[in-house]
Amino acid sequence: MAPGLLDLVHLTTWAVCAVIKLPQLVAVLRAGSAWGLSLSSLLLELAGYLVFLRYQIYYGYPLETYLEYPIIIAQDVVLIYCIMHFSGKARRAFFYALIYWGSWYMLTLQKWIIDLAMNLCTFVSAASKLVQLQHLWQTKDSGQASALTWGMSVYTCAARITTTVMTTNDLAVLIRFIIMLILNIWVTATVLHYRKTKKTD
Repeated sequence: MAPGLLDLVHLTTWAVCAVIKLPQLVAVLRAGSAWGLSLSSLLLELAGYLVFLRYQIYYGYPLETYLEYPIIIAQDVVLIYCIMHFSGKARRAFFYALIYWGSWYMLTLQKWIIDLAMNLCTFVSAASKLVQLQHLWQTKDSGQASALTWGMSVYTCAARITTTVMTTNDLAVLIRFIIMLILNIWVTATVLHYRKTKKTD
């Protein structure tokens, strides 16, 4: 892939990630409800993002291969707080913040910890998508779940598969993005299915 095309993929990924959670946030704030969203899914997703970001920094990978993660993490934190607020669990936010903050520092105490965490990160991130799918299947209602947010996640995973192959060629990272791509497509399709089903009822 030509360097110009690689730069374009990086730029479009950053642009999409700069607003990736905004459709979801807008839907939750407009409705004053987090119906259709799984808090557990988002907490797992945040854990996966934090481990992935820490791994990239620890190994000194090029900034352009993970620059979007601090932006996504910040948006996830706001979304999680909104969901906790609307579900009456806002007091728990401080507890979760302490756990994530402590984990951030523990991850790099030894090399084997960050390597193990990265391998487990794929399972944690996959679990976050599966928990959201389970929530959708149980409620049979997409509620405030944003198909646009999930669709943008599909694009960013596909883009990061390309950039990983062209830059670091890290197999653990590549496997993670492939699995996330498949699961993001599945969640997007499920959200659209239940949205369509609800409209026809």
